[in-house]
Amino acid sequence: MQENRENRPAPNAPALSEQAAVRRQKLAELQAAGQDPFKATSYPQDAYSADLQAEFAGLPPEQDTHRTVALAGRMMSKRVMGKASFAHLRDEKGDIQIFVKRDLLGEDAYAAFKKLDIGDIIGCKGEVFRTKTGELSVRVEELTLLAKSLQPLPEKFHGLTDREARYRQRYIDLITNPDVKETFVKRSKIISAIRHYLEGKGFLEVETPMLVENAGGAAARPFETHYNALDTDVRLRISLELYLKRLIVGGMDRVFEIGRVFRNEGLDARHNPEFTLMELYQAYTDYHGMMDLTEDMFRTVAQQVCGTTAVPYGGQTIDLGKPFTRLTMVEAVRQYAGVDFDAVPDTAAAQKLAGEHGVEYEARHEKGDILNLFFEQFVEEHLIQPTFVMDHPVEISPLTKRKPDEPDYVERFELFILGREMCNAYSELNDPIDQRARFARQEEQFAQGDEEANHTDEDFLNALEIGMPPTGGIGYGIDRLVMLLTDSPAIRDVLLFPTMKPIE
Repeated sequence: MQENRENRPAPNAPALSEQAAVRRQKLAELQAAGQDPFKATSYPQDAYSADLQAEFAGLPPEQDTHRTVALAGRMMSKRVMGKASFAHLRDEKGDIQIFVKRDLLGEDAYAAFKKLDIGDIIGCKGEVFRTKTGELSVRVEELTLLAKSLQPLPEKFHGLTDREARYRQRYIDLITNPDVKETFVKRSKIISAIRHYLEGKGFLEVETPMLVENAGGAAARPFETHYNALDTDVRLRISLELYLKRLIVGGMDRVFEIGRVFRNEGLDARHNPEFTLMELYQAYTDYHGMMDLTEDMFRTVAQQVCGTTAVPYGGQTIDLGKPFTRLTMVEAVRQYAGVDFDAVPDTAAAQKLAGEHGVEYEARHEKGDILNLFFEQFVEEHLIQPTFVMDHPVEISPLTKRKPDEPDYVERFELFILGREMCNAYSELNDPIDQRARFARQEEQFAQGDEEANHTDEDFLNALEIGMPPTGGIGYGIDRLVMLLTDSPAIRDVLLFPTMKPIE
């Protein structure tokens, strides 16, 4: 027989296991018989497992429905018993048992069924009934192999020992762990609920550039690349802020964007170098308006997606139904660290306090920077229930409007839940002269070694000089919100394809 070129291993392909080799041989035999499963182009699927389970929930054992359906999906188990066999088919919505009988299917088709492997993708038509043991099933009258699985599914593909493999081969994780699939179904529903909420508030969804000349709007190190066509260096955006504010200047009073941003930072349970950020901006409001919107949106989305505002997470219950706690950063540090920064006169005194309390700082850090370091070291871990931390020092807030009666602080808040920052919001700085001075200080910080400092953005400054109305703005870490609402311990559990270290 002429060699089947389609089944020759590709150059440098991994060595085949014994099971994989057997499956390739089965494929070769099918192709030689003119039954190549990969030539199937469609299947008239008209029903899903979960819908049938719901529709016929009250059907007694050993009863027929007289309903014929066409199902399609992956075969997840097979039990051959002479002239009759059982298998489980997994489709988009769940699993259902199929009953395959030689006398009903035909001798040749039944023999072909017995050669199928776990993982093969099949289509089948037949009547829905309930077996005498009470399992809803489909009595197969016609069966079609739609795609051959050439690699066996792992028998045990769950647990901590396989976590790295699950992230790398998410497609297998989704097949073998239905709860993982449910997490990502819920993620989609969360984002949809957010969009619906904001559209109901009059916000317009927009898109802004990912490749930018100046990656600003956050304290983060960008990824850099080169644009050959223009012979210029560009960066992947680290935030959505500066372009969305330009739209506020242009008269688009309520805008939001949900998109990927990229930060050249490490990997841990809360951080991935590319992640999903949502930012929104609303003209003629301030950070108090952003607090009200955030509290209402979190509560609304949780109720719609989870059916409750009491969200379980890691053995705790996070209550999104109660009013969120609000306190200033100075109050939080006073409460949890026992240090009153209102009584700290200057940077020298702040640095002295840091030394006394074991807070590491750099020579360039001023009083406000050190207040933030105290907050990170002594406060964050205690903020389990929803808490708005307000009024940050101006030193760490280069794009934020100062408090009129306390110019060393700004109108900014961060929402903390489970000791994690969930969002970051400002009354946006719209004074172009003050903004230029803030950029200048950021440039000084960069020159002193702060690789996460912002750079001066002349076009953004020009936009502010055209005139931006009083504006409230906020950025949400969508992945962290999904972690909260799906009880997921790590950000990689809610990213379909998280960043992984390459395998050598």
